[in-house]
Amino acid sequence: MKDSRGSIIYVGKAKNLKRRVQSYFHQSKAHPQKIIKLVSNISDFDILLTDTEFEAFMLECKLIREIKPLFNKMMKSPQSYSYIVIDRNNEFRTFGITNNRNDQDGKLYFGPYPSKNRVEQAIIGIKESYKILCSSNKKTTAPCLNYSLGLCIGMCRGGTAISEYNTILENIIALLSGMDMGILEEMKERMATASENFDFEAAAKYRDRIEAINFLLKKEKAIEFTEKSKNIAVLEYLSDETFKLFLIKRNKILFSKRFDIDGTSREQLGRIIMTHFKDVSFIANKELDRDEIDEAQIIYNYLKSSNCRYKTIPDNWIRNHKDKTIENAVMKLIYKNQTIHK
Repeated sequence: MKDSRGSIIYVGKAKNLKRRVQSYFHQSKAHPQKIIKLVSNISDFDILLTDTEFEAFMLECKLIREIKPLFNKMMKSPQSYSYIVIDRNNEFRTFGITNNRNDQDGKLYFGPYPSKNRVEQAIIGIKESYKILCSSNKKTTAPCLNYSLGLCIGMCRGGTAISEYNTILENIIALLSGMDMGILEEMKERMATASENFDFEAAAKYRDRIEAINFLLKKEKAIEFTEKSKNIAVLEYLSDETFKLFLIKRNKILFSKRFDIDGTSREQLGRIIMTHFKDVSFIANKELDRDEIDEAQIIYNYLKSSNCRYKTIPDNWIRNHKDKTIENAVMKLIYKNQTIHK
């Protein structure tokens, strides 16, 4: 979307372009002021067509990062990216949220997460459920206010509560690391019990907390998957005769092209895959930063969708020039569940 001077002020994707554009211009009291101001400044449109919705998502990310349109920045603040931080350096450990990560401070970080509100909701939910919502940030002889409200087990007073608190924190770390779902399962049991007792308000609270935690876990899975820097060959059918091949490493599309099924040889695909994966030099296991998280999430969701099928190409196949192995793997990908006539 452009203003009267031809400057790009907003970039967005649409599966149904007509419906999306109408949603902006439709008179509605529900529109926030940012949308109203955007619409009042629109003078022209540019339209870019892609073969797949996945490409549209990735192109949207790329253009927003490169152009930095005014209204995209207004609608998504960089401060919305958040980390969960756990400080185990002191006797009184802390568990909270931050907008910045410092890998030199010895603290444990999870994220980044693109929704600060969801992160806060999950943290408050866990703290309330396990009564570790302490309103004091250090150990004292007197209990904090939340202790009297039943929201703190009393770690602010020291004693055995500190040990109990540390055990809970270790369980939280195991949960966020995807190693132990005990906390989540316990919350589900509490939700079911509350529902059986007709305490629907409490059940709804547990439901919201569970949804927020699942949001965090899904983002952690996407981050972990991306940081492994796998060589991924992805195929999506565009019609009965054509498909599109994507070669992906980390959060980048290295190659994308449309092919005819009948006119494509395994040797051709093998050469393409070998060439592109051999020439990239990404640092394996490098941690994602904020500029990479959106693309990583798009790629992860796409790979887990029903629209495509993919194959991981091991590094040793490329290093050892196992052309035939790669060719056979990709051809199986193309002709999976299909009858080969040639």
